[in-house]
Amino acid sequence: MGRLNLLMAVLLSIFSVSIVLMPDLAAAQLRTNYYANTCPNVESIVRNVVNQKFKQTFVTVPAVLRMFFHDCFVEGCDASVIVSSTPGNKAEKDHPDNLSLAGDGFDTVIKAKAAIDSNSRCRNKVSCADILALATRDVIQLSGGPWYPVELGRLDGFTSKASNVEGKLPKPTFNLNQLNSMFASHGLSQADMIALSAAHSVGFSHCDKFSNRIYNFSPRNPVDPTLNKQYAAQLQGMCPRNVDPIIAINMDPKTPRTFDNNYFKNLQQGMGLFTSDQVLYTDRRSKGTVDFWASNSKSFQNAFVTAMTKLGRVGVKTGRNGNIRFDCGRLN
Repeated sequence: MGRLNLLMAVLLSIFSVSIVLMPDLAAAQLRTNYYANTCPNVESIVRNVVNQKFKQTFVTVPAVLRMFFHDCFVEGCDASVIVSSTPGNKAEKDHPDNLSLAGDGFDTVIKAKAAIDSNSRCRNKVSCADILALATRDVIQLSGGPWYPVELGRLDGFTSKASNVEGKLPKPTFNLNQLNSMFASHGLSQADMIALSAAHSVGFSHCDKFSNRIYNFSPRNPVDPTLNKQYAAQLQGMCPRNVDPIIAINMDPKTPRTFDNNYFKNLQQGMGLFTSDQVLYTDRRSKGTVDFWASNSKSFQNAFVTAMTKLGRVGVKTGRNGNIRFDCGRLN
């Protein structure tokens, strides 16, 4: 009986270790030259499409970057956010938290997929998840951010359900503990979280996402006291009380079309648009990092590349856990 209990304990410990290691084993299969033999030109094909979209509209940059983040935080980096709803299934993209994802992000990936599949050697060899990861790197570089090698080899997910999104994405009202907890659940550190928050260096937000900070923050302080007073007045001018909630304003009031460390300089001046931005400076646990990256662009860029690489490994599907979609917007 003692031997049986010992055997059971050993088996349980092996099983629990395998559960812990499985996500890492999947991520370990990623490599930068994954398509060297099947579609060697994949990076240049994607880059050409991204360049064309970028010339058409700058919105391509924040649209792709935000879509990658929203994809990876729900069910992992498996392109499930791109799938369209069907009469029998409400997909991720139709959850309220994803309705503000700009169409240019979806369009970029779908056009890149079409360009790849028009090459007979590459047809149905490259996943939508990898296309999104490559396009994200390219928009970052096009807007002034760092170039970095992208690990490839993700497969596309089998499911996309709106019900899976709830509670998986950070809210504009989050404090540091909430941010750290959510990012830690994906193996991302506080430094990774702060670096990734700088994606708010580009793009825009809708008035309803921060109106509480400029009109009804608290009974004693209608305007959030951590907001720069001039900036608060500016925001009130652009977002009057009864304005259409879909009116959008730049996240970075100074260099809205450049991916840079100005995001951190804005926080130093009380010009973070969301509570979840400004808290990075008002909380002493993260303030030092903000100060350091505000004064050292190269260190910030290195940290951002590290964080993006780690983000790209979250929940990766390999082997029997995924496939390569024929159409990024539809499950096979």
